[in-house]
Amino acid sequence: MSKTIAVIAGDGIGPEIMTATLRVLDALDCNLTYDFVDAGMVALEKHGDLLPASTLEIIGKHKVALKGPLTTPIGGGFTSVNVTLRRHFDLYANVRPAISFPGTKSRYENIDIITVRENTEGAYLAEGQTLSEDGEIAQSIIRNTRKGSTRIVRYAFEMAVKKGRKKITAVHKANILKTSTGLFLNVAREIAKEYPQIEFNEMIVDNTCMQLVMNPHQFDVIVTTNLFGDILSDLCAGLVGGLGLAPGDNIGTNAAIFEAVHGSAPDIAGRGIANPCALLLAAADMLDYLDMVAKGNQLRAAIRAAVENDRDQITPDLGGKGSTDSFADAIVKRLKA
Repeated sequence: MSKTIAVIAGDGIGPEIMTATLRVLDALDCNLTYDFVDAGMVALEKHGDLLPASTLEIIGKHKVALKGPLTTPIGGGFTSVNVTLRRHFDLYANVRPAISFPGTKSRYENIDIITVRENTEGAYLAEGQTLSEDGEIAQSIIRNTRKGSTRIVRYAFEMAVKKGRKKITAVHKANILKTSTGLFLNVAREIAKEYPQIEFNEMIVDNTCMQLVMNPHQFDVIVTTNLFGDILSDLCAGLVGGLGLAPGDNIGTNAAIFEAVHGSAPDIAGRGIANPCALLLAAADMLDYLDMVAKGNQLRAAIRAAVENDRDQITPDLGGKGSTDSFADAIVKRLKA
């Protein structure tokens, strides 16, 4: 039985890495069909809207989307497409794996950390942001709710059980932000008691940053609020070689969007050298979500083998001499072997 997913190619290098990714998915024989929709600058030019209603309708219909990087124009009047998608579909869990690959430019080996970030509230609220008439005072609201904290912490623990993870670290700033992150920490403590098989500890966010740099191997799963998760997940990506190896999963109760979290890189768009790994790894996570775990693991293994052994075919950012297409060729060849 085939499954149809919505596909947003994206801006800049998006179409290049999406073409490579879909070619690899087809080689895996996942029985997927694709419904292509527009968002970002492409949508603005074609439809006069960064996120057309038809795109939201099709994602809602299929409930799963694979998304390339999008550009939100700088300046007033434009809302982040990514934030809008997360709120529209209530994609409350942002899951960011950071896994070491051999041969990459990173300071550490054998990193395997998952950051689970609350994705819909916290410091990233559009409402409550004000600037005084004289331009001297800017103000915004941090709003965390018991509901939001509960469902993200429970998601992290349930994911840890399902994936055989051993430890969860709740990251907070409750020593200073006593109400907004204090609520999150209290909820995390309460829920942790329901999962005695999972080691639980808590850590202040600034110490977490230092500990990640000094001894990242102490971490397994990190669960935290929106702003802290945004920062820490990029820090974790830096531990394994950068955003070119960083997939992002946005999970809700009724829909999920899987994406490359890096930017659209207009400076290299059209040159055929964009690294497709982040989107490929997001596609592997999507296969897990669609109960095709064996296919997802097969894809990850092929990516790892290509990065390690096919140095002439991988992209320059990973130290190779190849192109986006040759990288995909190497992965496809390994999947067919």
